[in-house]
Amino acid sequence: MFIKPIDLPNAASPIASGTRSALPVLAMFGLPVVNATERDALDWLCARLHDGVRTRVAFLNAHCVNLADADVTYRAALEEADAILPDGSGLALAARMRGRKIRANLNGTDLVPALARRLASGGQSVFLLGGMPGIADDAAAALRRACPDLIVAGTQHGFFSKDEERGVIDAINRSGADVVLVAMGVPRQDVWLRNAAPRLNAKLTFGVGGLFDFLSGRIPRAPEALRRYGLEWTYRLYQEPRRMWRRYIAGNPAFMLRAAKDALPARREVIQTADLAAKRVIDIVGASVGLLLGAPLFLGVAALVRLTTPGPAFLKQTRVGQDGRTFGLFKFRSMYIDADARRAALEAQNQHGADGITFKLKRDPRVTPIGRLLRKSSIDELPQLWNVLMGDMSLVGPRPPLPAEVARYTPAQRRRLAAKPGLTCLWQIGGRSDLPFERQVELDIEYLTTRTVMMDVLILLRTVPAVLTARGAY
Repeated sequence: MFIKPIDLPNAASPIASGTRSALPVLAMFGLPVVNATERDALDWLCARLHDGVRTRVAFLNAHCVNLADADVTYRAALEEADAILPDGSGLALAARMRGRKIRANLNGTDLVPALARRLASGGQSVFLLGGMPGIADDAAAALRRACPDLIVAGTQHGFFSKDEERGVIDAINRSGADVVLVAMGVPRQDVWLRNAAPRLNAKLTFGVGGLFDFLSGRIPRAPEALRRYGLEWTYRLYQEPRRMWRRYIAGNPAFMLRAAKDALPARREVIQTADLAAKRVIDIVGASVGLLLGAPLFLGVAALVRLTTPGPAFLKQTRVGQDGRTFGLFKFRSMYIDADARRAALEAQNQHGADGITFKLKRDPRVTPIGRLLRKSSIDELPQLWNVLMGDMSLVGPRPPLPAEVARYTPAQRRRLAAKPGLTCLWQIGGRSDLPFERQVELDIEYLTTRTVMMDVLILLRTVPAVLTARGAY
C-alpha cells in the first residue's frame, strides 16, 4: 500500500476540491483514511469552511472498522464522507502491519478543541447536537471556558424522535451555525449525517462519538501515560466494564484479524516488489559476469561459425516477450542460411506433431555440423545474455516464443507471457524439447504462480547438469 492524494469515491473531489492543497490518505480497510498532521488537517478543514465547500467528516477507530464490516449502511456513510480521520492506537497498529505509519492520531477529543480555537479566532460558530439531556450544554460550556471567544450557536440533546428530526434541523439552520458537531455514537451519527447533512446550512459537519461526555466531564479521559502508549481503551473498559467489554474484549481480537487480512495484500505487494528487484539484480550481475568471462568463447565460436558455413555468426530473431511485446533475440547461427525456406518440406516430421505449435526435429537437416554441437551444449543461446542485460529477458523464465507460435496460442497458453522470458526454465531442466508443448506450458505457468528468488537460484543450479547431459537438446 501507499500514501498519495486521492479523490474519495462518490464525492466531488472531496480531499482536493477548491484551490487548497490535497490531504494525503492511506488506503485502509477499503477506505481512504487521512494521513496528515493535526495542523495540516485543521488547515484543510478551515480552508474548506472558508471556501464554503460542504464537508462531512467521520472518525475511524477499531470499533468503527468492526461495525462497518457488518453494517452496509454505516459503511456507505463512511465511504461517502469527505474525510475520514484516524482515531486511536488501533488504526496506528493496522498501518504498521501494512508497513506504513499514521502521522497523527486525529481523534475528536483532541482535534475538536483545537478546531474550536480556530473558529473562535475566525468568528465562526458551532452547534452541538447529541448526548443525554444537559450533556451538550455542559460540553458547550467547557469549550467556551477553553475558548472564551467561541460562538456557540446552540445545543440539542440526541434523544429526539424521527418525527422531531425536521424541527431539529430547522433549529440548527436558524442558529446560523457554521459547524455542527453530532455526538450520537457510531453508527447512528454518521448514518444520520449522511442523510441530514445536505439539509443543513452548515458547511462543516462532524460525527464526534463520545466527545461531549469527555468535554462535560461525565466520563474522565484516561491518564496521559495510558494515552501515550495507546492504552486508553483499558481505562474505558475499567470505567464501564458492562458496556465496554464487548467492544474491547471481543472487538479488539476481531479488529486485529481484520487488520491482518487488510495488511496481507499490501505486504504481499511489498514482498513481490522486493523479490522482482532482487531478480533483476541477479540478472544484471549474472549477465555481466557471463558476458565478460565468456568473451573469448564468443569470439572463438563466432569465428568457427563464419569459417565453416556461409552466413553471419549471429542471428537476431523476433521473439515475443512479456505481455506480448516483441524484441530482437540474439543467438549464434546454428542452421544453414536457407533454413526458413526448407521448413515447409519438413513440417510432417515435426517432433511435436504436424499440427504442433512448436517445431522441433531430432535430426533436423537444416542444422549445420557446428550448429549441432552448439545446440547440444546450449552455447548457441549464450548471446541472449545481452538480452538479459538489456532487460528484454531474465536468466530464468519461460522460453521466448516466435510470433507465429503465439498467434496459435489459446487464452490459457498466453498466460506464459505474463513474465519476462528466460534463458532457462522448469521444462528446460526437466526434458527440454522431449516434453510436449502442453507440458511445457503447464510448467511455465507453475513457475509463474510459485516463483521466488530462491526458486530461480535452484533452477539456475539445476541448469548446469541439464546442459551437461544434453537431454532433449537438438
